[in-house]
Amino acid sequence: MKIYIGADHRGLQTKDAVKAIVSQLGYSIEDVGTYSESSCDYPKIAYKVGTAVAGHPENRGILICMSGIGQAIAANKIDGVLAALCYNAEAAALSRQHNNANVLVLSTKFIKSEDLEEIVKVWLSTEFEGGRHQRRVDLIRQMETGADISQND
Repeated sequence: MKIYIGADHRGLQTKDAVKAIVSQLGYSIEDVGTYSESSCDYPKIAYKVGTAVAGHPENRGILICMSGIGQAIAANKIDGVLAALCYNAEAAALSRQHNNANVLVLSTKFIKSEDLEEIVKVWLSTEFEGGRHQRRVDLIRQMETGADISQND
């Protein structure tokens, strides 16, 4: 599995910490930027990670910004991306178990540095449960195509 990692200028230092964690766990990493603390547009970073992950079930992505909100919104605009903003390890596990999230979004403001390693480890090691959750993920995928799922019972 290859992990694509990106951050805006506010997430640069956290990105370096996440890269060290992911590398220590033995995963292949591709850092898509940013590489400086100069202000940058986070949707461009989300696009790079999202397009690398979408349609490639063997890949996952990690995005980082101040709140994580903008990165999550931007990444979820890409067909095939299921990005989950997770502030703790329980949310990270559930994002994989129930939602099959392929992009983890992290916040530099709301996640304590001492919790970062556990969140990343849990997210990378947790499998999708399938079953009733697969049906729900399939409905999300139908929404990406513009399907009206409101009448699906």
